[in-house]
Amino acid sequence: MRVGEIYDILDSLSPFELQEKWDNSGLLLGSKEQDARQIVLSVDIDFQMIEEADENTLFILHHPLIFSGLKRLLWNEYPANLLKKMICKNHAMIAMHTNFDQTHLNSYVFSRVLGFEDFESQGFVCKSVGEWNTDELLKHIKESLGLKVMRIVGYKDTIKSIALTTGAGASLMDNIDAELFLTGDIKYHDAMKAISKGLMLADIGHFESERYFANALGEHLKNLPIPVIIAQSINPYSYI
Repeated sequence: MRVGEIYDILDSLSPFELQEKWDNSGLLLGSKEQDARQIVLSVDIDFQMIEEADENTLFILHHPLIFSGLKRLLWNEYPANLLKKMICKNHAMIAMHTNFDQTHLNSYVFSRVLGFEDFESQGFVCKSVGEWNTDELLKHIKESLGLKVMRIVGYKDTIKSIALTTGAGASLMDNIDAELFLTGDIKYHDAMKAISKGLMLADIGHFESERYFANALGEHLKNLPIPVIIAQSINPYSYI
């Protein structure tokens, strides 16, 4: 199957033009004219994935391996060390990042993982209105996402509205119209700002909230005539 055919399917599903200006989604390695014998879906890519993948594999990743401008390609430095191995095996790579966040990933995590059935989705933010006991709600979120710990800012006894942005969404804080905001990568000054706004934050982790990318996308690629493999992405962090 040509990479270009798969690209067009992805573009119809989640238009690449929706990506943020700073993003680098799209075809990042290879050619639309080359053949792909199989597809591997993953949040990120690592040496083991490349080693285990057959030649002519198309990797569809959430995070762009090539993100900012590359001024040099040194084979002992990231990401050139990975790109070299991929080129040698005639791999191709497509990134679906902020476009897929808006069209699928946030709503998938909010509804399919956390179980909020009645919600609205606008841009990067999903929101639900109701009434929850905070302790019970936080326990449900931790268990659903498989979190061992969860940092909390501005605790409230009850919650009447909840919003979510997977990955790192603290920069959207000024646009959040909810009592509790779930997102990852919350920095110290984000926490201080949230307290001043009366907004409760729960840090659900960057990887932990986005690791469902492959499952969310894989549902839409089941009928392709080539194998679609969901890879087990590895969290770069460990906790002690």
